[in-house]
Amino acid sequence: MKNQKKNKTEELLTFGGHLEVFRKMLFRVIFVTFLFAFLIFCFKEQTFTLLLAPRKWNFITYRTIENILQTFGWDFHFNPYHIKMISTDLSAQFMTHLSTSIYLGLLIASPYILWELFRFTIPALNEKERKNSVGVAVSMYLLFAMGVLMNYFIIFPVSFRFLGTYQVDPSIESTITLASYIKTFSTLTFVMGLVFQLPVVSFILAKMGVLNADFLRHYRKHAFIIIMLVSAIITPPDLFTLFLVSLPMYLLYEICIIITNKVSSKK
Repeated sequence: MKNQKKNKTEELLTFGGHLEVFRKMLFRVIFVTFLFAFLIFCFKEQTFTLLLAPRKWNFITYRTIENILQTFGWDFHFNPYHIKMISTDLSAQFMTHLSTSIYLGLLIASPYILWELFRFTIPALNEKERKNSVGVAVSMYLLFAMGVLMNYFIIFPVSFRFLGTYQVDPSIESTITLASYIKTFSTLTFVMGLVFQLPVVSFILAKMGVLNADFLRHYRKHAFIIIMLVSAIITPPDLFTLFLVSLPMYLLYEICIIITNKVSSKK
């Protein structure tokens, strides 16, 4: 009986009532986001130790590659390098600390934000749509997390190593500003998080009948060229990084074909 009354109340909500629910939801989201941002701001040393780790020549990715190659009998070692980082404006370090805390707070609060959005939209969905929406929300977050991890452990360290050590002349020393470092890191993180949403987008479009597996198979070669072009734009101009980015993006495309094929077969 209580559930029936609750459902009737949700159905009878006026436009103003929906706005009030949305306002409360928005307040909760902002509160949780800034709570996480405040905690991150307080742990400054740990936060920037984590964020600045990919710039080091002995980062875990490089050590892992060395260990794998040495397992196969290849005595390979990456050349050590040191890139000096500077801060040019008086308030640059404080503002970078503040903006980074907010960005990471939003990132950590994203599961809760997805849950709040799901709670807000669920009254308008039928039973089948509710089940699908849960899977879509979970998939979106997991895929975004995979994109973030790929950028942190692979794309950004390789990009920083290449661009930071590249010299047109040995007499010119590279110094990187902290703001430039954080901006590049944040941009690549966001881009890779979005790129990894391709399977979810393909699922939604297939459900709507806009996309099908035959279309994706037919334009597979075209998609490969587009992936290579996009990878070349968002990564440094070297073949190794291009391969590291293009391979998972193409695998995502193949996953999209499998997903759309399954959706089509169920119709």
